[in-house]
Amino acid sequence: MGKKVLVTGGAGFIGTNLINRLVKENVEVFSLDDYSTGNKDNESRLAKYIKGDIETIVNIAESNFDICYHLAAQSRVQPSFEDPEASFRANVQGTLKVMEWAKEQNVKVIYAGSSSKHHDPSDSPYAMTKFLGEEVCKLYKKSYDVNVEISRFYNVYGPYATLDEKFGNVIGIWISQAMKEKPLTIVGDGEQRRDFIHVDDIVDGLIRIANTELKHEDAWEIGTGINYSVNELFEMFNNQFNVTSINIDDQPGNYRKTLRINDDMIKKLGWSPQDRLNDYINGLKL
Repeated sequence: MGKKVLVTGGAGFIGTNLINRLVKENVEVFSLDDYSTGNKDNESRLAKYIKGDIETIVNIAESNFDICYHLAAQSRVQPSFEDPEASFRANVQGTLKVMEWAKEQNVKVIYAGSSSKHHDPSDSPYAMTKFLGEEVCKLYKKSYDVNVEISRFYNVYGPYATLDEKFGNVIGIWISQAMKEKPLTIVGDGEQRRDFIHVDDIVDGLIRIANTELKHEDAWEIGTGINYSVNELFEMFNNQFNVTSINIDDQPGNYRKTLRINDDMIKKLGWSPQDRLNDYINGLKL
């Protein structure tokens, strides 16, 4: 691995876990984050943090980076309907700026894509902008020889996840609701299925992709290949916390299923994710 790394969105959920792992490996780590959803309390004393919008990446004074993990994004479906312009600005224009910077600085980029790629991009502004972000990466890889690899995340959970009911995922939202002794909200009928993956497996996958010389023709699929319904997830929460639930109307962009597609390439990295979901929930303390 390179000695000097930039993590965009480094004060967020996945970025924090990634930085904590990198600094343990004595990597020199910098973070670029605008703190719109990132948290200063997440900062590691062993990393250096730059406050700024992703589009300011071209202006940062530091140089000679070996790797950039591009995690910064507007990363939730429902907020993207409320402010599609913000999603396009962060996920498309921001990624374009990262590619321009990487082209000039000769930096390898690991782009955080989304499993929404496997659905109709027009289902939500979020899905469309993550789709276009991938296309920007592919353009710069093919036309400008930028060393960029695309990873696709599924439904990530684990420490430092946001508990905000607007920007959190279902597990983070439910933890927040359980802490407040509120009913857990189940969107629609609860039979939609999700491939839940622990953030430690995400971090391990990202680092392996950064370390390899292999080039993926499409994208590295970072999921478990196992999915659970939201109702099954509720039973895990109920067994642990004795909670109640309430069903709310289905929401636009709410896919019926996410499940990692087969990816023979990632097997070559020796990456093997674990199904930790039930153990994780059983270990939660409110």
